[in-house]
Amino acid sequence: MKKFLSLVLLVMLLIPAFAQAEGTVTVFNWQDYIDESVIEDFEKETGIKVNYVRFTTNEDMMVQVDANPGHFDLCFPSEYIVERMISQDMLSEINYDHIPNAKYILENLQNSTYDPGNAHSVPYMWGTVGILYNTKLVSDPVDSWGILWNPKYMKNVFMLDSYRDSMGVSLKSLGYSMNSENILELEMAKEKLLEQKRIGTLKAYQVDETKDKMVSGEAALAVMWSGDALYAMDLNEDLAYAVPNEGSNVWVDCMVIPKNAKNKENAEKFIDFLCRPDIAQRNCEYIWYSSPNSGAIALMGEDYISNPAINPSEETLARCEFFRDIKEPYRSIYVTLFEEVKSAK
Repeated sequence: MKKFLSLVLLVMLLIPAFAQAEGTVTVFNWQDYIDESVIEDFEKETGIKVNYVRFTTNEDMMVQVDANPGHFDLCFPSEYIVERMISQDMLSEINYDHIPNAKYILENLQNSTYDPGNAHSVPYMWGTVGILYNTKLVSDPVDSWGILWNPKYMKNVFMLDSYRDSMGVSLKSLGYSMNSENILELEMAKEKLLEQKRIGTLKAYQVDETKDKMVSGEAALAVMWSGDALYAMDLNEDLAYAVPNEGSNVWVDCMVIPKNAKNKENAEKFIDFLCRPDIAQRNCEYIWYSSPNSGAIALMGEDYISNPAINPSEETLARCEFFRDIKEPYRSIYVTLFEEVKSAK
């Protein structure tokens, strides 16, 4: 019996650590928002199986997390949804003893207004909202949101199918805050979007498919998140990106652990892995959003630092604002007004 036990112990010692499975972690992330080889490497290094699920909008993600308590271990909401989830007691506090690589998070993204002390969230990526345009099809300066209403570009403008982004663009074009809770301003923003339909410049409201359609030259202009814009620019040299002078949204997508997560420590291991500079570099170079990781930025060097689309200037950022969580009844007003725009003929 002793010989048998000794043999078993010897076999266990000879098995690589990564082969000793340590359970699972269920990750709920945006579409096209990770280098999938990173998931494979995490599984090999830790033995933790990653169940990877995708969502399209912040609101869809939050509905699923709320409706399925305990199902998701790690989610990637934007900052205003982090604020909302905290207010609704939906998130666990993060144990930073398990995330030593959090030391690489840029100082200006720490201790945020949406999560003071980063008690519940770790930044994953950040960026801006701007206009991706085809230089072969656009002859005017792209320095104002007003170009999206220019009759020269009939059926040539893609807008984001997101009430916060499209209502936000309309508000900014009128000189108002993207976080407005002024009913008159919101009505004016709705009318501005309806005007775009009446003029005829709007081609479609959509999300993930826009970047590929811009690569193939299906429109002249598109409201787009900076990372998707960089992806498209890499595939089509005629494309360029600008943040209009009126200002825009600067956003942060974060890693959070739902309150009822069944595999919290595994989620923290995955967060720490994603914060490792070489892994953060791989993700940044794969999806082209701005990295919150100083170690990754150092590895990428001048190519990253000198690119204004991925590393916008302080002047550009000064014109931008974070989304705040719009409280009820204003949140429903935003949704209702945007639905009126989309359903209008």
